[in-house]
Parts: sequence; structure tokens; C-alpha cells
Amino acid sequence: MQLSDRLKPLEKNVFADMDRAKTEAISLGKNIIDLSLGSSDLGASEHIIKTIGESLHNSDNHGYLLHGGTANFRQVAANWYEKRFGVAVDWETEVLPLIGCQEGTAHLPLAIINQGDYALLLDPGYPSHAGGIYMAGGNIYPMPLLAENSFLPQFNEIPATILAKAKMMVLSYPHNPTTAIASLDFFDSAFRFCQANNLVLVHDFPYMDIVFDENKAPSILQADRKKEISIEFFTFSKSYNMGGFRIGFAIGNSQLIKALKQIKSVVDFNQYKGILEGAITALTSSQECVAETVKIYRERRDFLVKELNNIGWHTPTPLATLYLWAKLPEKWQKDSIAFCVNLVKETGVALSPGAGFGSCGEGYVRFALVKPPEVLKEAVNKIASFLGSNSI
Repeated sequence: MQLSDRLKPLEKNVFADMDRAKTEAISLGKNIIDLSLGSSDLGASEHIIKTIGESLHNSDNHGYLLHGGTANFRQVAANWYEKRFGVAVDWETEVLPLIGCQEGTAHLPLAIINQGDYALLLDPGYPSHAGGIYMAGGNIYPMPLLAENSFLPQFNEIPATILAKAKMMVLSYPHNPTTAIASLDFFDSAFRFCQANNLVLVHDFPYMDIVFDENKAPSILQADRKKEISIEFFTFSKSYNMGGFRIGFAIGNSQLIKALKQIKSVVDFNQYKGILEGAITALTSSQECVAETVKIYRERRDFLVKELNNIGWHTPTPLATLYLWAKLPEKWQKDSIAFCVNLVKETGVALSPGAGFGSCGEGYVRFALVKPPEVLKEAVNKIASFLGSNSI
């Protein structure tokens, strides 16, 4: 059987390798402490669950949900965005419901990229950003994110030969995996750069609420207020702990929204309407549940940073997201995959290897703050044992 050539760039999957390592560890009797996935252990709030539960008894919600049936959700999303960021949004032409951000970032390249075109992506970055480009037949130019540049891309280092063939740039701040944040001044410069080079500007924005210590996460549309070239993706997975419900939306340039809607129309219908009703409740109710989630992640962040420092693994305190981005001990800095595979096999502690997010992620690992402090403490103790002593 001959399969499509477009599958070839997708064959190497570090996270599939980690899944196999976790499965092997389980078969050896290890108790897995999984800090490798950003899947929250906190759960959606009761008022959101109540709305979704009540919708189950309405048989009108049991059929296919076409675009017209999402009007109420789109209106609420537009109003919420306008209040949050001070950017006017046309709910009819500038909002599109999605099955999470990943649907948007993976499918949008099909509407922008032709065979051989380039996309400018962050390295390290979220894997589905690259997957969408490959599926569209495009090429990737990785923009290195280095600690000395505060994990921000340097636009002046992109070669003119690449820019001549590039169609889009994908940003995502607060950033997964580096936990970096970006200022509105940075977004202004990104907008001007993309405008000057005829690039679509895409911003993946799942961690907009998960920021700490009085920091703020601006929207790309605050830089591109007229929505000339930009589109932004938001998900309920992180702010409202609704990852399994698969609900998000896109806001931005009406032409890009229309194009993404055309792609979506041949791939899927919308979610069960009760999920959209739950999302409406999330956006229109008190945001105390979001504040409580942020508080929990901040406490876990502080606890884990302290515990790692206590064993000699000096780790910076992240300003945002639900992760720690930690530079590996010198012995392992050239092979983060080997470190993570061996760690989970020997101790049951699962982390994400930095190499899985791009070549510039090598030498790092990502911790997800998805367990309570007592479990994080157990994980650190096992890591210390794995490293052979309490000093690195």
C-alpha cells in the first residue's frame, strides 16, 4: 500500500516515543507521575458543568450543529473580547468556533500555504504548528528562541530569500514550552514586520489568562486593531479547565475567518451545542474560577521551583503558563529524549523532552504543573535519586 508523501514529516514524533516509554514503565510496575502533558487535573467549574448537563435534556441539541446555530456563541465571544482588549469585533464575520486552538492552527495553513511556500515558526514551538504546515505542503523556517533574547524571535535575522517565499508567521505568547511572555511593543513590531513583508500573522493564545505576578498578556489584535493581516486563537482548555470538551474560537481578519470556515466545512460539523452553551456560561459568569486556577498554578510553580533548587537543579521562575522550562544538567544537555526516556523507565516520572518542540529546545525539559504539591515533591525526590545524589 502506498501512502501519501505528506505523512513523511509526521513520522518522527517524540511524544509518541514518550508514550511508549511510559507504557513500558507501567509494564515494569512503575507508578507514573505524568508531568509531560499540559492536561489540567483541576476540572471545569460546577456552574459550567451544570449548564452542559441541563442541555442534555433538550433534544433540539442532539442533531448536527451548523454555523448558523453558533450565532449566540459568536456574539458572546465577540462581546467578551471587546471588553477584555478594547478591540471591536464583528461577531458575524470575524469569529469562528473551533474544536480547540489546535484545529485552527493545524487547518489554517491549508487556506494560506501553497506547495513550496514557507511559514515562519517559533523554535521551540507547539508541534501542531509545524504539522499544519507540512500537511499543507509547505516548508518551515524556524525562528530560534534563545534565553539571551528572552525567548523572542529576532525578525532582522530572517533571510530575504526566505521572506520572498514566506506566506505566514505563527507566534504564541505566553509561550509553550519556554513560558516566555511578550509585550505589546513586541506585537507592534511583529505586525509591522508582517505587514511590510505581506505575511499573514497568526497568534495562538491558549495561555492568555495563565500569567503571574501582575504580568499581562496582550492580544495581537491590539497591535492590528483593524485586523488587516491577523488572526488569533483562544481555547477554554487552560483558563476554564475544559480541555476534554474541545472548545475554542478564532477571532480576526474576516477573509481569514471565511477561509478557515471553508476548510472546516469539509472536515467537521461543530461541537454538541451544549458545550457551546457551557462556554457561554464560562465567558459571561464570574471569573473567580479563572483567578483560582491561576492561584493554584502559581503556588505549584513556586513549590516546584523551590524543590528543584533544593536538589541543585537551578530553574528560573516562569512568568506565565502552567509549565517550567528547565535546562538539563550538563551530562544530559545533548540528549533530552534519552534523559526523559530513562527517567520514566527508572522512576515513573514523565517529563517532556525539549527536543520534541524543535531543535532549539534541545538541552531543556518541560515540567507541567498538573499535580498537587505532594505529588510534585515525590517526583523531585525520584529525580534526585535518578541523578545519583542531591546535587547536580
